[in-house]
Amino acid sequence: MNDLKVTGIIPPVITPFDENGEPDLDAYGRLLDFLLEHVHGIYPLGTYGSGPLMPKEMRIELAEFVIKKVGGRVPVIMHIGSADTNTAVELAQAAEKAGADAVASIVPFYYGYDEHCLTEHFTRILESVDIPFYVYNNPGMGNNTITPKILTTLAERGLKGIKDSSFDILTFYAFMRAVKNEDFDFIIGTEALLVPAVVAGANGCVSGVANTFPELMVQLWNVAVAGEMDKAMELQQKVNGIREIMHLSNSIISMHAMLQVRGIDGGIPRRPLLQADDGLVAKIKDGLKALQLI
Repeated sequence: MNDLKVTGIIPPVITPFDENGEPDLDAYGRLLDFLLEHVHGIYPLGTYGSGPLMPKEMRIELAEFVIKKVGGRVPVIMHIGSADTNTAVELAQAAEKAGADAVASIVPFYYGYDEHCLTEHFTRILESVDIPFYVYNNPGMGNNTITPKILTTLAERGLKGIKDSSFDILTFYAFMRAVKNEDFDFIIGTEALLVPAVVAGANGCVSGVANTFPELMVQLWNVAVAGEMDKAMELQQKVNGIREIMHLSNSIISMHAMLQVRGIDGGIPRRPLLQADDGLVAKIKDGLKALQLI
């Protein structure tokens, strides 16, 4: 699907686990059914999806499960980012074989790399598959950053787009200035900046909040795209209120708890992330009530 055009709200789907740290496939399937009633695409096994917490074999098995479960209802952008190039390539090829619509990769993490190392890392992944490839800029999690120069070079080599989680709208704007290809997808990697990103022409938003309130995120996207700015800013503020509740703890822990509060089985996180205690669940419930969301 080289003509893939990503748009709209794309949750970075959390992965439900059981007490033993194994994927809870029943809960995962129900979560996907809930999300797919609303969203425009999904982005599994990334930061929220705990991909870096899993062994390679588990990631491949879950990629196959998710793609089969989605069944073509929306595009699946499978995150395959790893600390080393060979593993990322192997995961990308496995995702393509399983039927992913596209793959995406965070910067190689832990060590610091210069522009040449990063460009060649992503080029190797890009050349290893025939489906669209997106880079995922998240300097905070990756200890490395995509630069406009890297992005321009990769775009010339066939890169399909970027998911930017720098949390800096000026960085997002700089990426948009750097690449002039009209088929290139610019995806903002946080709902906190959805409105200014849409104003600039963003194609989509990978939104953590869409794991728990996908209907609200789609409403925000629709009014922002329609130019209804008063309504958009009202909803943006509500969404940012949800983000404040998310960050009462690690946001993945909070996401699982928020789903619990909404009556949706999202399983539990994988250690070393721990399940929310009763006190955190109560605070989350109170916060959502204050926003009139439950």
